[in-house]
Amino acid sequence: MIRTEIQNIKLRFGIIGNAEGLNRAIDIAMQVAPTDLSVLITGESGVGKESFPQIIHQFSRRKHGQYIAVNCGAIPEGTIDSELFGHEKGAFTGAIGDRNGYFAEANGGTIFLDEVGELPLSTQARLLRVLESGEYIKVGSSKVQKTDVRIVAATNVNLAEAIASGRFREDLFYRLNTVPIKIPPLRARGEDISLLFRKFASDFAEKYRMPAVQLTEDAKAMLLAYPWPGNVRQLKNITEQISIIETHREINAHILQNYLPTQQMDSRLPMLFGAKNSGSGKTFESEREILYQVLFDMRRDMTELKSLVNTLMAERGEPGYTPTYPATTSSTINISPVLHTPSTPLSHADDDIQDTEEYVEETLSLDEVEKEMIRKALDRHHGRRKNAAKDLKISERTLYRKIKEYGLE
Repeated sequence: MIRTEIQNIKLRFGIIGNAEGLNRAIDIAMQVAPTDLSVLITGESGVGKESFPQIIHQFSRRKHGQYIAVNCGAIPEGTIDSELFGHEKGAFTGAIGDRNGYFAEANGGTIFLDEVGELPLSTQARLLRVLESGEYIKVGSSKVQKTDVRIVAATNVNLAEAIASGRFREDLFYRLNTVPIKIPPLRARGEDISLLFRKFASDFAEKYRMPAVQLTEDAKAMLLAYPWPGNVRQLKNITEQISIIETHREINAHILQNYLPTQQMDSRLPMLFGAKNSGSGKTFESEREILYQVLFDMRRDMTELKSLVNTLMAERGEPGYTPTYPATTSSTINISPVLHTPSTPLSHADDDIQDTEEYVEETLSLDEVEKEMIRKALDRHHGRRKNAAKDLKISERTLYRKIKEYGLE
């Protein structure tokens, strides 16, 4: 039986659903609210993480203090320290006066740091100090200031992977993750999907002054079977589209399927060719960029394959064999790969690899492809080399060397 307190919280904060994972998350938020422990809320984008910091704040002793929500991913890297901790007059160009940051304004209250995984490492160090001692320093100042703030953070980034790749501080993670709350994705909430659709349909009917749309049984089954990559946010958006566009108020599966996006070819290509896109937040703007990424990865694979063949032939002591090493000069590759089969001797396989580098019908300069990939990545991240290196899955040192090699400075 669902506790009365949980039901009351759902009514107060407009939370719809009875899934066990959702009730568990609300229960943890209620239990931790009276304390001053830091809370880390995790879950996919669009699951409704923003409601839980408000629950924690309203049921805490700080409920009469300030509640400030900060989207860390929406603030430019160069100004986020100033936004959070404030600055002194003249600290940087445009700092025409002193300014208090969010940690000063929220003194005695709660700060919700959304998308905390996007914070720069330098800002993470400052935040760690606030968590450990309640102290911070304004930008351009040497004076230590104190604040009494409860921090609730949220992220849809896999912080374990971010720590492994050096993008997030491990000590900060443990400080933030004193109490973890995980919000389940919509696809794991079963009948909650139908409840949410009905609630959204009712809201939009009232908003646009029209009868609410209703689903037939086959449409309900389709709704429950859909994976909902955009979670509650996507469901709400689709419900609004249907409410406005459809003239008939009864929606069957045939009508509904027109509003449920299917995976297009361009979204499947990275998976088909082995380019990893899940969890990294990376998107491809065109088919050309997808092919650039595929060729970029194929070049690495070809280099590794050549090295392996050379090693095997050296071990076999092939007569007259002279070791070859991956070329550093411009090379070309055929889009149709040459596959080694058991009937093909290794020596011939090596010849095939060499042949594909020289000429086969349509060839591309891999140096040009690599240069274009790097240029695109730098453009996507507005020249931020650290982010571009992460996007390309290479080290920053390698990226700097490539930028210099290709004259992209």
